[in-house]
Amino acid sequence: MATTTSPPAPATARPARPVSALDAVRDHWLFALLFVVGVALRVVTFLAYRPALLYIDSLSYLSNIGPLRPSGARPIGYSIFLRPLTVFGDLRVVPIVQHGIGLALAVGIYVLLRRAGTRRWLAAFAAAPMLLDAYQLQIEQNVLSETLFQAMIFVGLVLLIDGVGRRRSWPRRLVTAGVAGAVLGMAVPVRLIGQAVVVAGVGYLLLERGRRWSQRIVAAGLFAAVFAIPVLTYMAYFQAWTGDFTLTPVGGRVMYGRTAVLVDCDRIEIPADQRDLCPDEPLGQRLKIDNYVWNQESPINRHDPPRGLTEDESLREFAGHVIRQQPVDVAQAVLIDMGKMFWPTKAQFDNDVDVGRWQFQEVYPRYGHYRFVLNAYDARPQVAPVLAAMLRRYQLSIGYTPGPVLLVALLVGLSAGLGFGRARGSPLRAACLLFAVTGAMLALLPAVYEFSWRYMLPALVTMPVAGALGVTAFTDRIRTMTATADQPATATTDDAIDRAATTRFTRMYQAPRLGPIAVVIAAYNEQDAIGDVLGAIPTTIEATPVSVVVIDDGSADATGDVARRHGAMLVEPGVNRGQGAALRLGYRVAREHGATIIATLDADGQYDPAELRTVVAPILRGEADFVTGSRRLGREETTDNFRRAGVRFYAWLVSVLTRQRITDTSFGLRAMRAEVTSTVTLRQPQYQSSELLIGALAHGFRVVEVPTTMRQRTAGESKKGHNLLYGLRYGGVVVGTWLRERAPRGARRGQKVDPSGAPGTPDDPAGRTSRGTTRR
Repeated sequence: MATTTSPPAPATARPARPVSALDAVRDHWLFALLFVVGVALRVVTFLAYRPALLYIDSLSYLSNIGPLRPSGARPIGYSIFLRPLTVFGDLRVVPIVQHGIGLALAVGIYVLLRRAGTRRWLAAFAAAPMLLDAYQLQIEQNVLSETLFQAMIFVGLVLLIDGVGRRRSWPRRLVTAGVAGAVLGMAVPVRLIGQAVVVAGVGYLLLERGRRWSQRIVAAGLFAAVFAIPVLTYMAYFQAWTGDFTLTPVGGRVMYGRTAVLVDCDRIEIPADQRDLCPDEPLGQRLKIDNYVWNQESPINRHDPPRGLTEDESLREFAGHVIRQQPVDVAQAVLIDMGKMFWPTKAQFDNDVDVGRWQFQEVYPRYGHYRFVLNAYDARPQVAPVLAAMLRRYQLSIGYTPGPVLLVALLVGLSAGLGFGRARGSPLRAACLLFAVTGAMLALLPAVYEFSWRYMLPALVTMPVAGALGVTAFTDRIRTMTATADQPATATTDDAIDRAATTRFTRMYQAPRLGPIAVVIAAYNEQDAIGDVLGAIPTTIEATPVSVVVIDDGSADATGDVARRHGAMLVEPGVNRGQGAALRLGYRVAREHGATIIATLDADGQYDPAELRTVVAPILRGEADFVTGSRRLGREETTDNFRRAGVRFYAWLVSVLTRQRITDTSFGLRAMRAEVTSTVTLRQPQYQSSELLIGALAHGFRVVEVPTTMRQRTAGESKKGHNLLYGLRYGGVVVGTWLRERAPRGARRGQKVDPSGAPGTPDDPAGRTSRGTTRR
């Protein structure tokens, strides 16, 4: 009488132990350490300068809280922010709130990167500039708009990338695009340079993967339209006060200041009625840009605009003459100022804004009528000399972000965003480009006016993020935007994901009963290839029904939709964990829903679905427990010599280790008794092909190789890479699996499979077989 062996029931997972605060600190110890230091530095900063630091701009912002006049040199967005903070008449509230925002931004950066799959140490380092940079600390203690602007930019960008690498519903995409547009649009009245972000946002939405062009255009249009609402509202408000529909009354002054320092009035043609704008100082002895914009001795203050022109229009016209006739000089000056941002130290450059304005001083800084402002809040300036001296020493020694670090981060982010190397297939590409381009624009475009170390601060919430995302994309640590543990994922996390996915599958298909043969396909961003693969899968093999199960491994494109349209059953874990984890989930679903034979097939079209008959037939006939195709016994159409050499080398290595002749260890077209998948230990998130093969041999299952074809990929992109690093990782899995499985095993099962679902064979009632590999 045949021995009947049922597939083992899935183990009941233990209830997850609640994660304590101590566990979280232990897991994220590096960020926790940096965060504690960041908090301590902010406490010292707050105690060193009370009630807050005041700069020239601070006086304008505070004096405009009541009237909210848009006609001044500085927009009113920050004054609106200050209004509720100063209602109690205590200026100390402002730096407290701004230090809190700075810490929240650091946490946001870390969480964003961890949810994108970035390594913990790299995510912590990317957040470090926000936590530790003394120039950031100084600006948070100042009553200045930079901290609020940084927060609005970061929040807007996070909303834009909403679940990068993960396909969001179309209604949700519209909502997040619209909210992002509103947040970033409202940042413009805080700092006018925020106008540039609309270009990056529209570009990101147009390049977003996994959407039809019509959807991309609609999302980008919605973003731009909502972005424009607060901008146009502010311009209308400005017009109501001044009669001019614009954002600022000083645009002409800014353009004049940039060109005044380099104009050669003796060499170019300037209209006679504007020649009074030519500086008195000869070239080489010009003053700072600020002097020509704001100083009472500036030629602006003696200028009588030509008839029919306002002062602003005349200044713009003068600057236009200079730009058109001295384009090289202007471009050179702007590019030099842009490059200063990446200088290794916070140097003081000739004719630039004094860097001391953004450094901690041992005395309270005195700008304008600062005492008048402090008196209005019943406060007096106080400095703690010891703390101030300590902060200054820290800032001037190690307490700043070196320019080359930001440059490298920017270049890595741009390179990944443009798809160089292994980043080409990463779902993080667009996010890398968004943060890199936004950071470059916000930090570099102010140099069109003048260079100031103050203007580089938005780079701290953009460039490190771009760099960390870029490294993640290049090193193939790709994860969707969801909480994850380090790769490989912990058993608790994987079990929870699998349980949720199988529950959704059961509910969606109402506890389906699969056919005796289940074809399991792990798919990730294969919308262009999977349809042809599914269409070619046979519905029966030797009169045995075939079911098809596709595990959509967190695709960012329409892979899942294509699979549904072709009649496949879809399992959606909702997170990209790698091919190995996806196949484990597929095996589990197949076993739990009645399949007795499980076949695997890649979604990229490199295997011929018609050859499923070749790998399944030996199992139906009771001749094998595990059948794998072999390109070396059959035919290989690919021309990648590096990969061909790797296939031969690892076939030799596995043959030596297992003392069984193997010709191909990584072929994805396979079939096996369902029991094999529950008996062999499977842990690898990506390189499961060798793990499964070695495990099957170690457990004594009858393994058969059959000749099959490896076709050239015609759609999509390889997720495995083409370099030595991939080969080394694969080798590590081979050796590691062999070391784990080489312990002596007892007798193994080898029953013939009855398509009705009853295992066993009269010829071997004990189901016992010797280990071995057969080539056909």
